[in-house]
Amino acid sequence: MKRFFLSAMALCAVAVAMADTIDVKRFTYAGPYLVRAPYMVDSVDVNSAPYNVKSMLDAPLSLDLLDGGTPFEGGALPNVGEGNALHLLSFTVQVEEYAKVNLNISGISDYRLFINGEGRSAGEIAFSPSTNKIIIKYLSDAQRNDTISVTLDCEKEGAVLLREDGCRDFSISDVLDGTSIAGATLSPNGKYMIVTYRTTHKGGQTSSVSKVKEVASGKVVAQSSDYLQWMPKSNRYYYTRRAVEGYELVTVDPATATETVLVKNLPSGYFRFAPTEDYLLFSLSKAGPAERKEIYEVLEPDDRQPGWRNRSYIARFNLSDGIMQPLTFGYHNSWAMDISADGRYMLFMTSKSRLTERPTSLFSLHTIDVTTMEVQTLVKDDGFISDARFSPDGKQILVKGSPESFDGIGNIVPEGKFPNMFDYQLFIMDVASRKVKPVTKEFNPSVQQMVWSSDGNIYFTAENRDYVSLHRMNPVNGRIEQLPASEELVSNISVAASAPQMVYYGQSAMNPQRLYLLNTRKGKQQLLEDTADEKLAGVKLGECIDWNFLSSRGDTIYGRYYLPPNFDASRKYPMVVNYYGGCSPTSRYFSSRYPHHLYAALGYVVYVVQPSGASGFGQEFGSRHVNSAGEGPADDIIEGTKRFCAEHSFVDAKKIGCIGASYGGFMTQYLQTKTDIFAAAISHAGISDHTSYWGEGYWGYSYSEVSMARSYPWSHKELYVDRSPLYNADKIHTPILFLHGDVDTNVPVGESIQMFTALKLLGRETAMVLVNGQDHHILDYGKYIQWQNTIFAWFAKWLKDDASWWNDIYKPKAL
Repeated sequence: MKRFFLSAMALCAVAVAMADTIDVKRFTYAGPYLVRAPYMVDSVDVNSAPYNVKSMLDAPLSLDLLDGGTPFEGGALPNVGEGNALHLLSFTVQVEEYAKVNLNISGISDYRLFINGEGRSAGEIAFSPSTNKIIIKYLSDAQRNDTISVTLDCEKEGAVLLREDGCRDFSISDVLDGTSIAGATLSPNGKYMIVTYRTTHKGGQTSSVSKVKEVASGKVVAQSSDYLQWMPKSNRYYYTRRAVEGYELVTVDPATATETVLVKNLPSGYFRFAPTEDYLLFSLSKAGPAERKEIYEVLEPDDRQPGWRNRSYIARFNLSDGIMQPLTFGYHNSWAMDISADGRYMLFMTSKSRLTERPTSLFSLHTIDVTTMEVQTLVKDDGFISDARFSPDGKQILVKGSPESFDGIGNIVPEGKFPNMFDYQLFIMDVASRKVKPVTKEFNPSVQQMVWSSDGNIYFTAENRDYVSLHRMNPVNGRIEQLPASEELVSNISVAASAPQMVYYGQSAMNPQRLYLLNTRKGKQQLLEDTADEKLAGVKLGECIDWNFLSSRGDTIYGRYYLPPNFDASRKYPMVVNYYGGCSPTSRYFSSRYPHHLYAALGYVVYVVQPSGASGFGQEFGSRHVNSAGEGPADDIIEGTKRFCAEHSFVDAKKIGCIGASYGGFMTQYLQTKTDIFAAAISHAGISDHTSYWGEGYWGYSYSEVSMARSYPWSHKELYVDRSPLYNADKIHTPILFLHGDVDTNVPVGESIQMFTALKLLGRETAMVLVNGQDHHILDYGKYIQWQNTIFAWFAKWLKDDASWWNDIYKPKAL
């Protein structure tokens, strides 16, 4: 058996791979911490047990003390001149692939072992690929001289390394745990801001806190676990709290911390302040007629959804007299969009169903004078509008919708094609004349959040290829300029009502969230907070590099790739290909459903490709998602993968995997019917039969309005049948894993079951893993970890020729 002794390593570089056994010689040490026996009131405790000096090991001692520790070269352990003391020793192990390791500790008898902060027992330990901090807490005795020996035995040569650079690889806990920004809003005068943080603790529990900060100094003047919001103009914030006789609405002056109870016995429900601060606008719901539980009628496809029969309505709550005045009534839903600056008019939408024609949901846009109850209908039965805002003077309306809104005045796709309904555009309506102007008709990015500011400008974020960029529009001349946001994905913006200031937060492919202040007049910005300071302390990431290619069809197909943290261009790496699920691009989120940096940390090159059909690339490009049933996008993925391998010699072209979810899960299956370039594939919640998904999923028929516009199973067999993977199952020879939440209401689990069944009957390599109690997304903390490990184990089996992880999770069974 070979033996390896750790030598010095360069900063953030992993040691040379060892053979079967590691003899640990260098540690980080903290101590000694003197502990003494208690005064013996009695000879035994309440359980009649005598005192045991080893119980001193259970005395709380922060493992973080090692952060200020000193190097220890091994040999005789430190001691104290008399009595007992606690000591901490640590070293770091880098596990390159799933491995079972025998951790042997000798020379000391009284110790506790911790791996990544969790108590463990020495002996055989199964490690997934990761960086692991090993801590030994031991108890010394002045009468005894201890000499520690630690060895690591592993059957897989080179699977385990010692690491002392102070760095670690990105891990699944970095994806799940830690604090993120959940909201940031400016006070009307721009002097204060409320930042809401959400923390996910190890194990899955979450907590939230809102902090009120001075913008100039960053000083926290108040914080609360309550949800804090700004009043529209008075520079006070408000929250609700439970009182003796119900809820109270409380406002607070951030400068003095003076509280005022504005409303006692506040009605329940979601509300917003009117800009004039004299009334609240409530969004309420009325329960619809109930059915028997044991046998029940379904009125229409959407009636399967819980709560579909309930109807929303709007009410005005006067702060002066406490009267709640319903503003809308009926069996159609109505919901508020905006309130005019003078508080007089409310902008709201109503909806109705029309199943016999696309679009099957129709929306109408109205204004109501909240004092006279006079209503004007501005837009009637337009199924393509989605949002609306008043201009500061109330004379115009900013409307967001797909290019087909307003009879297609913003539609520029070629004749015979349908725009992508998720490619959102902006329109401005003059209230008096009802004339509508498409203002982003030639603007390729897809509009997301929008604000018509009191400075007269429209600020908005937009899906800009795989970025989300920040823009400003002059509504008078229609000029659009991109503002200098420092992040690749701008998540949220808040504009001060009476100051040229904006706060926004966002993230990029190489960093988690950051919070910024932007002077909208001067264009200067300031970094206020960087969550990476805490979240990624000591983490070494691989590079993320843009890579685009000109397809054989003449399109620029955008993409990017991620490299392992200790990338060596002379090696051959397996590769994982990821693509969009739905019709939005695979955005540059630092962490996502498939955290690309985590795959890279496991030793994969990750190629993210943005095939045709994705929104944010222009109307024509996005329209290719519609009535293609994957045909064009699949060609782009295949061509991109082949071209990437040809141009990057560090990729092992025989070890390529692919993964996608939802529509991306369908794409995974569909790709295997068209090519054999993939050595393994994973379909999460994928569509295998367009016809069954169309009829069974909660949103099957309505999503088909997007992807199969005016095409139906009975009219377009070439789309629904010929391009469904199920009817081409015999063409699949790639090992494919089907993952699915077993209560998925979006893509029912039967979509995976029927494809899994087909491949089983065909004798092909396949597996299916269902996640109990999970819907379309795997949200449960513990189940998410198991789900991700299943993905990693499947790829390790087929892309690294190592089935040990998979076989340990899903032990082979003789049936």
